[in-house]
Amino acid sequence: MDRRQQKTKKAIFDAFTALLEQKNYSNITVQNIIDAANVGRTTFYAHFETKDDLLKSVCEELFGHIIISAVNSAHSNESHSHSSASQSVLCHLLQHLQKNDNNILGLLSCRSNDLFLQYFKDSMNELVQNLFTIRKTELSMDIPEDFLINHVTGSFVEMTNWWIKGHMQQTPEELDKYFCAVIEPIGICPICPLPEPKQESIR
Repeated sequence: MDRRQQKTKKAIFDAFTALLEQKNYSNITVQNIIDAANVGRTTFYAHFETKDDLLKSVCEELFGHIIISAVNSAHSNESHSHSSASQSVLCHLLQHLQKNDNNILGLLSCRSNDLFLQYFKDSMNELVQNLFTIRKTELSMDIPEDFLINHVTGSFVEMTNWWIKGHMQQTPEELDKYFCAVIEPIGICPICPLPEPKQESIR
């Protein structure tokens, strides 16, 4: 995609997200988006087949970007620290949400936030699936994997929604600590850093 196409796509994204803060998704028309973005109808359909296609593209780009950034931040943190108390991927994710890149908080709290929360959950499902796969050998529960992943993902998304509605009074670190404490089933959370081994005191 050349720079002109990128600029046009960004204009459509920006117009769409701005409209979502003003009205429900169901009340937004393609013509509304075209007028707000100041592009032609042909130009719009060259990028997106439908309004739903635009919604999916916006969500995939925003949530994909923020999740990848969180994973990269966590990996960078681990590579520069030998401490087993390093922050979890979810903590980094909360930190990126707090920064409000691309006004993602506006979308998660807009009138049609249920749509974005569902896309957020879908994106989180893949992340938690990958994290769980890494840690599941440490678990000794007779619980279906998909059940646990759905439970963790749903709880995290609902917690994030609660956090945003409460004007984000807690820090990402505090929220991460609360979340891991709640979902930790048997003392080992599949998505949090391993606890530091206790050292026996020398007598």
